[in-house]
Amino acid sequence: MRFRRRRSEEPEINLIPFIDVLLVVLIFLMLSTTYSKFTELQITLPIADADMARDRPREIIVSVAADGRYAVNRKPVEGRSVELLAAELTAAAEGSTDMVVIVSADATAAHQSVINVMDAARRANLPRLTFATQTSAGAEAR
Repeated sequence: MRFRRRRSEEPEINLIPFIDVLLVVLIFLMLSTTYSKFTELQITLPIADADMARDRPREIIVSVAADGRYAVNRKPVEGRSVELLAAELTAAAEGSTDMVVIVSADATAAHQSVINVMDAARRANLPRLTFATQTSAGAEAR
């Protein structure tokens, strides 16, 4: 009897099922991932810890109350329009353009009120503008 010896087949690596499984896993991960929603961020503004300046340049302090009233160097401004505020800033500057406008706004003041102060300073040709903040020790005392 003669037994024929069978040839052993060469092993073959088939990558197609492997790729199919990887695509299914990728689709599953894409569908189950939650995406961050940037519109739902809670924003807490920082508090400045800078030391007070020793030599103060000429400055105009504009106070903004919580209800939107303005005061320039502790003198109340009649009305709430940008034109009236610009006229008060021009009078307080006495023709000088190197003065610093310090905006001291209440924490609950409307954003538009602060923007009006910035617009009035631009109209009065006072480009140097800064904002008053509280120190972190003052914020912790609340």
